[in-house]
Amino acid sequence: MSTTDPQGPLLGPADIRELAAALGVRPTKQRGQNFVIDANTVRRIVRTAQVTPEDNVVEVGPGLGSLTLALLEAAAHVTAVEIDDVLAAALPATIEARLPQKKDAFALVHSDAMQVRELPGPAPTALVANLPYNVAVPVLLHMLDTFPTIERTLVMVQAEVADRLAAAPGSKVYGVPSVKANWYADVKRAGSIGRNVFWPAPNVDSGLVALVRRTEPVATTASKREVFAVVDAAFAQRRKTLRAALSGWAGSAAAAEAALVAAGVSPQARGEAITVEEFARIAENKQ
Repeated sequence: MSTTDPQGPLLGPADIRELAAALGVRPTKQRGQNFVIDANTVRRIVRTAQVTPEDNVVEVGPGLGSLTLALLEAAAHVTAVEIDDVLAAALPATIEARLPQKKDAFALVHSDAMQVRELPGPAPTALVANLPYNVAVPVLLHMLDTFPTIERTLVMVQAEVADRLAAAPGSKVYGVPSVKANWYADVKRAGSIGRNVFWPAPNVDSGLVALVRRTEPVATTASKREVFAVVDAAFAQRRKTLRAALSGWAGSAAAAEAALVAAGVSPQARGEAITVEEFARIAENKQ
């Protein structure tokens, strides 16, 4: 690793395999582990996330540290949340060996991200992560809900999940993830990632999703829990009209119709046509 090396302190394919072998790490499907082995890709992710020297970044699932190192190059502080015992134990040494000048700007939380309620150090302003594909949506929503100081998010997820998160009402893939993500943020697709930058190469394509937190929350007297209950009910039977799909939630089809009419939503509409604001109005009008 020389100063003229364009890879710099970042991890390349040989570094990743060498580190994994030394730790006895074999990526597991159970935890959705696919390690990024391309320095250009992680730098692109950091650029797309618009990380600045003022940002305090939280990263979920840092793995061997590919993206962590690139984030540390750009941010004021990085907190990584890692569930895997071996990976969590090894990451601080990797940071110290490759970016010793930034070791004090790094913190590790050895935990399941879904259980994290607080983070050490400064409050996070950005979430940037290559999320384990099997838990991507619940982890994303949990982090946005738990840490309201997160203003910007960029996550790499399975392409199909990226499409769902960024889908607009009326799209065939618009559903629960789309609406719930939009409760917190404006969401858009921010690019695609090829399979060959991972080890092992996944059998699915990957996509980047950018989320910018709403400056004003959804205007409603209903709670998030109440709104999300309507969303879950509407998409549990997405082929049905809202009058039918929400009958269990409202207590009867007639009560569902009354709530829909009061909210200004057609009882014959389906969930995939309804905005998060309309779901909120429906929740407000439950009798």
